[in-house]
Amino acid sequence: MKIGPVTLPALDVPRLGPAAFSRRIVVHGVFLALAIATLALALVLLTEERQRSHQRYEQGFRKTLGEVTAQLRHPAGQLALLNPGRGGQGQGALAPMLLPFAALDFDDPLKAQQAVEMAGCALRYADGSALCVAVGSNAYAGGFIYLVGQLAAGPLQPRPRGGLALDEVHRARVTLQMRGSTAQWIAPYEAIDDKPAGVRRGRLAGFVGAGPHLEARALPVRDFRGWVWQQGDCMDAGVAPNVGASVSTTTAASQTDAATCPRRTLVSVRLPVEAYREALFQTPRPAWPPADLDQTQLRLELLGPGGTVVFDSAAARAAAPYSLDDLTPVLGPGEVLRIQQLGGTGRELAIKRGAAPADEASAPWLMTLIRRLPVPGEPAKLSASDTVVTSVGRYQLTLTGDPRSVDRSLAATASRLSWFVGAMLAAIALAWALVELGLMRRVAVLTRRAAAVSYNMQDPQVERRMGELDVSDLRGPDELGILAGGLADLLQRVKDSMKREHIRAERELDQWHAVGHEIMSPLQSLMVLHGDAADPSHRYVQRMQQAVRVLYGTASPSEAIESATLQTSVLDLNEFVRVVAANAHFAGIANVRFEPAAQPMPVRADEYPLEDAVTHVLRNADRHRAPGTPITLSLQADEPGVRLDIHNVGPQIAPEIIERIFDYGVSDQEPAPQSTTTGERRGQGLFVARTYMAKMGGTIGARNVADGVVFTLTFQRSA
Repeated sequence: MKIGPVTLPALDVPRLGPAAFSRRIVVHGVFLALAIATLALALVLLTEERQRSHQRYEQGFRKTLGEVTAQLRHPAGQLALLNPGRGGQGQGALAPMLLPFAALDFDDPLKAQQAVEMAGCALRYADGSALCVAVGSNAYAGGFIYLVGQLAAGPLQPRPRGGLALDEVHRARVTLQMRGSTAQWIAPYEAIDDKPAGVRRGRLAGFVGAGPHLEARALPVRDFRGWVWQQGDCMDAGVAPNVGASVSTTTAASQTDAATCPRRTLVSVRLPVEAYREALFQTPRPAWPPADLDQTQLRLELLGPGGTVVFDSAAARAAAPYSLDDLTPVLGPGEVLRIQQLGGTGRELAIKRGAAPADEASAPWLMTLIRRLPVPGEPAKLSASDTVVTSVGRYQLTLTGDPRSVDRSLAATASRLSWFVGAMLAAIALAWALVELGLMRRVAVLTRRAAAVSYNMQDPQVERRMGELDVSDLRGPDELGILAGGLADLLQRVKDSMKREHIRAERELDQWHAVGHEIMSPLQSLMVLHGDAADPSHRYVQRMQQAVRVLYGTASPSEAIESATLQTSVLDLNEFVRVVAANAHFAGIANVRFEPAAQPMPVRADEYPLEDAVTHVLRNADRHRAPGTPITLSLQADEPGVRLDIHNVGPQIAPEIIERIFDYGVSDQEPAPQSTTTGERRGQGLFVARTYMAKMGGTIGARNVADGVVFTLTFQRSA
């Protein structure tokens, strides 16, 4: 019965109550509840995420101020405070920096190195060298400029006592530019052998000028003080000359020559500045540090014999020390840090703004929705302050934050996730449409029609019969219950009657086909042969009689064949196969060839069932052999027994069925064109052959060869 606009004949249709369509109502309610739950879940998660985001932002805001204050209280942070806007230097001439302590103990290598590393004033060069240029003051000696550097240098060549030529010695050259004037000092290295073994110490005696030769009566500048400390051991590969540096300045080749290998070298110079000393005696004394400190430029060069450049502070770009610019990554989106010096002018030193929120598109309605979500105790603005004390004064830090930046970031994230929520809602809507249009509406139509059919076909005898499809447990007042009842009422009778009829017809058909199959071959031979007992026809008459005795009165062909009893005796297989091959044309199988063996081959077998089995195999080979090709029979004797091979040239057997062709009912797809029999197509012949061979103690099998198929029958040898 087709479902659609076609209506049933005039049938009495019962009136169905709401319970009959309860499943449809439930399905609609489930889809609606699922959609509402999806939206509610998204809204609840968004609310919780906004509350957590604001809490994390407030906690992170306070933590950010603590981190910034801790960094600025460190000497490296104080260096950034005292030298605002000076973090970008790193190429060319260098400007001295104001240290967080008044002066350097430049005469002690360990103290000088520790002070430079603690303050973080050193510039790091690509080759691993480092140089700190700083300004310091002393109440009695005035202002000085310090140069403390670490580098890798070979063994230093000292200046001999009283030597004037500086071409073949190591020397430092310092250039100072300030207030429109330029001053230069040349400081040759002079060795001092009063340090422990493994460390070479020397001084740099400063002379005014930069030439490679000194005047005969040249005297060193008294306030120019410089020291050089050099390790005696060669530097290991991969170790930078300064502590903490990450760039190697040595190579494997330079390590091999102990006389010229690089060594860790520390240079410490205190450079006198006449302008700073003169300011010591002025009244009133000028402010410290000098206002033009950032306009003062210095350059340090370490020259070797022959004018080779060992180090040049202006030769390459260097990594700048820690500066206020490095605070920017610490700040969150929308946060602003103001640093103001207390006392004096109270001028604002720097304003550091956090990175702006990512410019991501977010729907205006989503931003409005997020801002309407409740957050307990949400502040409009966040602000916190702290104070950092340095050697030159106090600095107040003020950090302000905008909680709305959290909403902007959350809206950007929610905009991306809204596609997933929309996809879920679209999937729910699609599933509802498919269920409603493709299933529920049709079920409703079927429900009404099934109710009408069941209502008009009630029969008291129906409950007495049971079918394979039992849906009686699904009876009920809903759609499925009514449909199940209608199907149970309408299909039960049809299934019972059809099943009985099918079983009867199948048994009848099998019985008659089996009888016809077993009788057909002998009967065809009988019609060809002529008459008396000496004729070959007599043999086929006996076969037909045996088949009739076996088959008639048995439930099924397979049971009949399997229950047949065979009487085995000694049989000359060589003579038997010769007779079968010679008489094969009487059975409609032409061109069967056999070369008899030279001696008899006695085996145990029953002659007539064996001829039946061989004939079935020959008939199968005849159907599948190539036109004009012979069927070849051959015998081979071995230790276990005797083997009969039946070979036909033609198509091979499909590998997936080669093991099943001897089962009952397994047959080819369609008969060969030259085949004239129809009784062979039921998949019974090879089953008969295998059954008879098994009852005689033999076996039968098939295998594919290059040009066709070979069936092999094995027999037990008789003594």
